[in-house]
Formats: sequence, C-alpha cells, structure tokens
Amino acid sequence: MKRARLIAWLSRYSTIVILAVPILLVAAFTELIAGTLLIRLVTAMFVSMIIVLGMQVFMGNSGILAWAHVGFMGIGAYVAALCSMTPHIKEIAIPQVYPFLLNLQLPFWLSLLVGSAIAALVAAVISYPLMRLSDAAAAITSFALLIIIHAVLVHWDRVTNGPRTLFGIEEYTTLWISVSGAILMLILAYFFKESSLGLRLRASREDYHAASAMGINITQVRYLSFVVSAAIAGFGGGLFAHYITSFTPDAFYLIETFNVLAMLVVGGPLGISGAVIGTILVTVAREGVRAVENTINLNHLLPFEVIGLTEVFLATVLILSLILRPQGIMGSRELRWKPKQSSGEANELDAQPASE
Repeated sequence: MKRARLIAWLSRYSTIVILAVPILLVAAFTELIAGTLLIRLVTAMFVSMIIVLGMQVFMGNSGILAWAHVGFMGIGAYVAALCSMTPHIKEIAIPQVYPFLLNLQLPFWLSLLVGSAIAALVAAVISYPLMRLSDAAAAITSFALLIIIHAVLVHWDRVTNGPRTLFGIEEYTTLWISVSGAILMLILAYFFKESSLGLRLRASREDYHAASAMGINITQVRYLSFVVSAAIAGFGGGLFAHYITSFTPDAFYLIETFNVLAMLVVGGPLGISGAVIGTILVTVAREGVRAVENTINLNHLLPFEVIGLTEVFLATVLILSLILRPQGIMGSRELRWKPKQSSGEANELDAQPASE
C-alpha cells in the first residue's frame, strides 16, 4: 500500500518536475553558449511565463476572461520600482513624489513582495462585486477595470510620473532570478489547481448551476482565485520593472494584454502545461517574426517599410488557434508521468481520490 501511495504521489506531482527540468536546462544552455541579446530574450520569456501562469490561475480555472490581469502587473511594477529606488533617483525621476515615498527604500526581494501584496490588496478591495458576474458581463467589466487601472497609472504623476517614462530602476532581474520566479510560480499555480479551492472553481466553470446547487460559494472561490492571480501578476510586474529598468503605463495596457492572452490561449488555458508551452512557443514565434521584420527593413528588401508584421502574425495565430483548437495545444491535459502498475497496485491507485 505504501508503494502504491508513493507511486500515486509521484504521478500526481510529476507535472512540476516535467516542466521545471526543461526550464532549468534552457536557462543553463542559454547562459553557457548564448550572447547577451539571447540571454535578455530568455529572461523576458520567463518573466512573461510568470504573468501567464498568474492569468491561468483565475482565467483557466474559472473560464472568465481576465482582461485586467496586466493592470495588476503594472501595479506591482510601479510599487516594486518605487520601493527599490534610491531617494536621489526618485527626486530626479518623479519630481513631485510624495515625501513618505521619497525616503522609502527596500531590498530588491522585499520590494517584489510589497509590489505583489499591493496588487493583491487592490484586487481584494475592488473585485468582490465583479465576481458575481459571468460570461459577457464579466469580460466587459474586467476590460473596464483594465481601463481604470491604466487611467490611474497615467494620471497619478506623484507616484508613477504620469504618462512620462519612469527611469533609474536598477537591473536586478537576471536570468536565474527570472527562472527561480517562474519555477516558484509554476509550483504555486499547480498546487492551486490541485487544491480544494481550484477544484471548486473548475466545477463552477463546467456547470455554474450544478456547482451552486452543491453548496459551492462561487463568488467566494472566484474572489480568492482573483486575488491570488493578481498577487502573481504583481510579482511578475516587479521582476519586469527591474528587468526593463524604464517604462511608461502603456507597457501594461492593450499590447501586453494581447501578448499574454495569446500565450495562454495558444498553449491551452485549462492547464499549467499549456501556460508554460504557450509562453515558449509564442515567444519564439514572435521574436522570429520580429527578426524577419527588422531584416526586411534594414536591408530595404521591399520598396516600403514593414510595420506591425509581428502583431499581425500573432493575431493570425490566435485566430487560427481559436478556430482549429479552441482549447489550445494541450487542452485540459497536463504533462504527467503515468507509471505501469500491477493489477493490485492499479486497484489501490483507483481507490485514491482524484483531483479532477
């Protein structure tokens, strides 16, 4: 019986290992043979993976389109940047900064945690009434929330420097820090999915009325998952801020929302494996098309300048994915080790409670 339980445990959590090991191998291979440009691209990919995993926590398990997710990434980015910047740099970068923020300076990791906590706090304060909505109404209000967050970031010049560029942020996000963050959020997202909360949330996704009839408080489970999702987005935003080192509120608006949605939808929003695979595939495809676009323009291969080829390509891929495979490449499946058992072990494993 102990052996059967051990096999069941290894099989259940093998997804984490199957996904984490290639991530570590990609990072090691990149650092050993790649130049600075490729290292930066791979670092950005792992930061994007954190954002996509955060979106999967809510959108993948609830089935509700999470337009506002990138807005919480922006909150985490600005808060983490303000917490880590020196007072001297703040005086230059944000001339009208509040006095209590001017003298605030925290270590990098603590700044990330504060940014994540503030993003979660904002989500906790404003999102509960929105969790009562479903379908088109939920998607519309989520998009409206993204617009509100963007407007605040643009006009709160004493905190964000308004629509102008916030600069002077230290580049703390390295390749291995982004890898560590991605694996940490991978584990968190997987355990959330396997938890009782994740199971109840997926039940509400599959059949709202049946889940409600079984006694599931759908508003509450959606609310808790939304807060967790916002916290992950805020953490990823903090890593992004300390990777890119200068940005405006437009970095957390429609273009980034489109990129994150494409990564999740192409890979498959219903599983952690889909989020990871979609991030890698879309990043490789996007950078490949961008390189083609730059080559065409720099070598004047066409009589006119090519602009927006990357966005058109991603939009086309997203449309084709939704038409040909609406549930993405992975669907609801996870990459998982399934050992062969004897008939006795199989009976014992079948007696174990399933997570789905």
